[in-house]
Amino acid sequence: MTTALAVSRLLPAADTADALRTDVLAGLTRHSKQLPPKWFYDARGSELFEEITRLAEYYPTRAEREILVARAGEIAAATRARTLVELGSGSSEKTRHLIDALGGLESYIPVDVSESALVQAGMALLAEYPGLSVHALIADFHQRLALPATPGPRLVAFLGGTIGNLLPDERAAFLRDVRDLLGPGDALLLGTDLVKDVDVLIAAYDDASGVTAEFNKNVLEVINRELGADFDPGAFDHVACWDAANEWMEMRLRARAELTVKIPELDLVVSFDAGEELRTEISVKFRQAGVRAELAAAGLEQRHWWTDAAGRYAVSLAVRS
Repeated sequence: MTTALAVSRLLPAADTADALRTDVLAGLTRHSKQLPPKWFYDARGSELFEEITRLAEYYPTRAEREILVARAGEIAAATRARTLVELGSGSSEKTRHLIDALGGLESYIPVDVSESALVQAGMALLAEYPGLSVHALIADFHQRLALPATPGPRLVAFLGGTIGNLLPDERAAFLRDVRDLLGPGDALLLGTDLVKDVDVLIAAYDDASGVTAEFNKNVLEVINRELGADFDPGAFDHVACWDAANEWMEMRLRARAELTVKIPELDLVVSFDAGEELRTEISVKFRQAGVRAELAAAGLEQRHWWTDAAGRYAVSLAVRS
């Protein structure tokens, strides 16, 4: 018999709208304009990102899948997890490799800001794994979480290289919060994209078919729809560049000419000079020593480090130190 899907809302619906207003107001009134990447992901943005993951130039999804397929048995043996918690779960596609390997798994807790994504993925998993308990949490993983009572040990998975979208102080706070979630015997499974040839990185964030450019400009469509703005996405060029000092990729939108944007919901008028850029994402690329050090600073000990055959991407397993 299929178990019913449980859904708990830890993020009030109004919080999302308030957060967008706050981020847009703060980000577009700065001297160096910027927006956080979470606003890419409305329904259209999510579709575009799924398309990006299938592009020849975009290696991270394939590399991570390669590791999970090859190492899921080792992950299961090392953790013996009975509960799997996935932060930023989305479609929960990659998690199936872990669920299959974790033969004793009893409970799955997907965490995402999108209720529709959680319900769709949760119902699909219940149909495939009728004995599995699925308790979805509508929540922002940037905020401290309270998890439902489930059997341990628990494995908290944060995959997709999403930790690279956080600035250093944000990563430190996030990892400390994750450590506080872990009890004795629990573990963190962390996906990190690695430093590599700059040409490979640029191609992954500026594909020849222009899908990433459309994805980048979608944040302007979100602001137009939600805040009544009059951004013309065609007035901006997609820019992907490598910051060697910080070892991260940046996505930016560059104004093609001097322009003005009105955002009625914020009673705000924003001016752009010709060539002025709006940063929409950073994506940090890591080295093993750096990942180990950041985990240690948060009170976590890196126990395992797995990479794909080409050494492009890594998955770490860490426990409380």
